[in-house]
Amino acid sequence: MRSALGRVRGHGSAKSGTHHWWMQRVTSIALLPLTLWFVYSMIRLAGASYLDTLFWIARPLNAVLMISLIALTFHHMANGLQVVVEDYVHNELARMATVLVIKGASALLALASTFAVLRIAFAL
Repeated sequence: MRSALGRVRGHGSAKSGTHHWWMQRVTSIALLPLTLWFVYSMIRLAGASYLDTLFWIARPLNAVLMISLIALTFHHMANGLQVVVEDYVHNELARMATVLVIKGASALLALASTFAVLRIAFAL
């Protein structure tokens, strides 16, 4: 049930238009080189000692890229799960509660992961 003006502007009934869709694509594109960097780095670190791995994380460039990977991954995951919930959960209260839990859990896990990287980076 969209108005004529809403159809012209590309806005759906939620008034958000294509912003959510675009953010999914932008985070996907940003995650691609970060994921390739991470996989390449993990392959290079295969067989490395625990201390070598800590020193690798403590390097400024690696710490910044790791935090970027963490932030974008959790943001992308939360947006993707939100779309699934909005599509398949029909009870309004359950939908809202589930989306809030997803957003909150994603934010807490991203903060905890970022804190771990920063603690390693500043401890060494």
